[in-house]
Amino acid sequence: MPERSPESHVIDFRAAEQLLAARDPRGAVKLLDEVIAAHPENTAARLLRARAFFASAQLRAAELEFSIVLEREPDNAFAHFALARTYERAARPDQARRHFRLAAALDPQPEYLAAARFDRADGADGST
Repeated sequence: MPERSPESHVIDFRAAEQLLAARDPRGAVKLLDEVIAAHPENTAARLLRARAFFASAQLRAAELEFSIVLEREPDNAFAHFALARTYERAARPDQARRHFRLAAALDPQPEYLAAARFDRADGADGST
């Protein structure tokens, strides 16, 4: 198989976005695997693949990809929020809370603030 051009990787990335929007996350992952193999530094492709992993309930893979994105972009509020959702689905509430709060601190969007639950004490049972 001949080496693919950078343009074909852009096309694959855009097609993966469409597949994810069409609720075919596994198809999106398949396309993004090739893009990331050719461009491992591409944070946008990694973020999209993390979202696709999350959508297909591949939580460990999603966690890994979101973590890689956050290593490169620690101020990425969306990545913190999405990683928190991943932890939440994996029944890891303490880790989820931390990332929900980081997301809200970085970008005080209503959805992030609501998830962060700043109005609740850390001890849900009333302890502090």
